[in-house]
Amino acid sequence: MHLPGRLFLGNLVQRRALLAQMVRRDFEQRYVGSAAGWLWGLIHPLVLLLSWTFVFQVCMKIELPRGAITQNYTLFLLAGYLPWFLFQETVLRSATSLVDQSNLITKTVFPAEIIPISIFLSSVISHLFTLSLVIIAVAAWLGHFSVNLLLLPFYMLCTGLFAIGIGWIAASLQVYLRDTAQFFIVLLTLWFWLTPIFITEDQYPDNVQFLLHYNPMAFLVQAYRERLLSNIPPDPHDLLVLALYSASAFMVGGLVFRQLKRGFADVL
Repeated sequence: MHLPGRLFLGNLVQRRALLAQMVRRDFEQRYVGSAAGWLWGLIHPLVLLLSWTFVFQVCMKIELPRGAITQNYTLFLLAGYLPWFLFQETVLRSATSLVDQSNLITKTVFPAEIIPISIFLSSVISHLFTLSLVIIAVAAWLGHFSVNLLLLPFYMLCTGLFAIGIGWIAASLQVYLRDTAQFFIVLLTLWFWLTPIFITEDQYPDNVQFLLHYNPMAFLVQAYRERLLSNIPPDPHDLLVLALYSASAFMVGGLVFRQLKRGFADVL
């Protein structure tokens, strides 16, 4: 093998090893000193979902319309919130990640772009635990188990590409403008309510429904629900839209990160 090929493969192996180490470190540090450990990654979203179910279904008497994918509001809400929580956690934690890891970036030759990737992969571990509980709950509660669940890794990949792309933009801008993380908190709050997590798409007013067609997270929420709660086959058009949104965000985020990365060491 020629020397450039060996260097490339060696560099690739080193980066994979570094990424695996950072994922393990990030996952362990999130729960260091905690008696419950990684279980908090399950407890937090489940308690939040139970609280929302109590407020919206018990207190406000919100009911799903006839023809909805299920009449079980708790599972409807849980299935829809899963991809959003993974997306939100990746973006918000990525936004401050470069500043938090500034000692690595300024003192060593370090591939800073892998930090948001490691955050996503670490979040996927908790996501898989919660997803497993949802699948078990759907099987026990509704007696439903579909072969379409095999498509969930594709949707996780789309969520990851989309979240990492936006995370790269947020993280790189945060280095130069420290208000960026706060801006993304506000942005994701608005984005959250424009994503059909609590209600179906048909329950949105007609004059704002067009926004859902340009919201990648609306496609992911719907996809998770259909795969988890029904036997509805995936729509090829929706798969293509998700792939395009995710790949575009990943590439644009990568280009922005690459351009701004040149000044990281000086600013940090």
